[in-house]
Amino acid sequence: MTLAPIDLILLALYGVGIFALAQWVSRDRPGEQKNTTDYFLASKSLPWWAIGASLIAANISAEQIIGMSGSGYVIGLAIASYEWMAALTLLIVGKFFLPIFLKNNIVTMPQFLEQRYGARIRSVMAVFWLVLYVFVNITSILWLGSLAITTVTGVDQTLALFGLAAFGLVYQLWGGLKAVALTDAVQVALLVAGGLVIAVITLNQIGGDGGVLNGFARLTTEFPEKFDMILSPDSPHYAALPGLSVLIGGMWIMNLSYWGFNQYIIQRALAASSIDEAQKGIAFAAYLKLLMPLIVVLPGLAALVLAPDLTRPDQAYPTMMALLPVGLKGLVFAALVAAIIATLGSLVNSISTIFTLDLYAKARPNLSQHHLVTVGRLSAAAAMLIGALVARPLLGNFDQAFQFIQDFTGFFTPAIVVIFILGMFWRRASEAGALAAAIGGVILSGVMWWLNNEGLLVMPFMNRVGIVFLIALALAVVVSLIRPAPASALKVQLDGISFRTSAAFNLAGVGVIAFLILVYSIWW
Repeated sequence: MTLAPIDLILLALYGVGIFALAQWVSRDRPGEQKNTTDYFLASKSLPWWAIGASLIAANISAEQIIGMSGSGYVIGLAIASYEWMAALTLLIVGKFFLPIFLKNNIVTMPQFLEQRYGARIRSVMAVFWLVLYVFVNITSILWLGSLAITTVTGVDQTLALFGLAAFGLVYQLWGGLKAVALTDAVQVALLVAGGLVIAVITLNQIGGDGGVLNGFARLTTEFPEKFDMILSPDSPHYAALPGLSVLIGGMWIMNLSYWGFNQYIIQRALAASSIDEAQKGIAFAAYLKLLMPLIVVLPGLAALVLAPDLTRPDQAYPTMMALLPVGLKGLVFAALVAAIIATLGSLVNSISTIFTLDLYAKARPNLSQHHLVTVGRLSAAAAMLIGALVARPLLGNFDQAFQFIQDFTGFFTPAIVVIFILGMFWRRASEAGALAAAIGGVILSGVMWWLNNEGLLVMPFMNRVGIVFLIALALAVVVSLIRPAPASALKVQLDGISFRTSAAFNLAGVGVIAFLILVYSIWW
């Protein structure tokens, strides 16, 4: 299938427009060159709307839209727990984590670890994040994005993959975080509009004369098993979403790690002009997360009626796009490309931030600001090239890429949450304890994963994440007590930090909780 000329025109207008806008908003001041604060933290001047939009644009990409739609096709509405529980997690991050980071002028997550624990943990975790971002995040976004382009347009997937990589790189290469964050409001608006268009049109096709509401009612009637939010142990998909673990178990660990301590997500909040602005942005992002299942899960559910014989679940969203009329297809396709490009830009900017500031600058101090910005750009280009080259070998054989991402990210998230939570809220946590949790958690996760694959210890990965978290927590506490850190090791301010939030932020939190109670009550 190919796009009509009008669809191609819309896509081309998007590409040219977003590139031009990114360069304009991030242009250098007359007579000045970008320093590291300009390039990596957008001059610490981001307003709340840019923070909120950029958080969602960084999060929602091919692995969310394509991957989660595929999981919706197979599992059902329960996969929306990732989105809805994330909204509450964001509010926790805004209230309890951001005040500590901003009070201590944190630029990168490894930097916080060094100031809290020591230099070794900074280097270990910097390398870990670089590996994860390149070999899991970038590869999955490029692979699933190119799959969507190929499904809709018929373009060779390899060509689509490298084309996405090239555009995602040049889009942000010169302007850095400011180019990404200040254009993300446009990207998110296009994403939401395109997602709602595909939801309305597909439900209309299903509902016939009864329209959208009748289409949704038909889905709930014909596929009631797809509308169980909390899966029972006898569900064939219990391993992916093990019952109450999505509310009180391992999903919390996954969400806290992703939204609270993940550089390419939290970096836009660290670039806020003030704590109040950052928290307003966080609240805005939380409400956008509540909307996301309409965009990323509903197309997969609609495909149960409109495309019941898909060979691969990850074809659900592209197939629904192919059903759209001329013109609208170009709009929705541009929205998908916008999501991919926005996340790629965020990822490579954070990769360059960590590599440049946490590894390169530490090994070679006293370098000029201009030199460090140049290194950041070169490292971004190298990361994108590596991701494009390894995408097919790593992901070509997976039917549900979203589950692949969650499973393998879960190797590391328990230890990350342990290290940061103890580092922020328990003064006696030591570097020895943090390293024990980091190394022990990964080893234990790997052993339990192998035992599960061999059938010796059958356990959903989310339960594995929760159990490894508890063990790593105990290990960190015990080792910290045995090998305490000297008082001089603590170089972050943990005392006297206010966790008070505005009335508007508190009201936003009440709204999120009320929404979650409502949807889980209806579709429990």
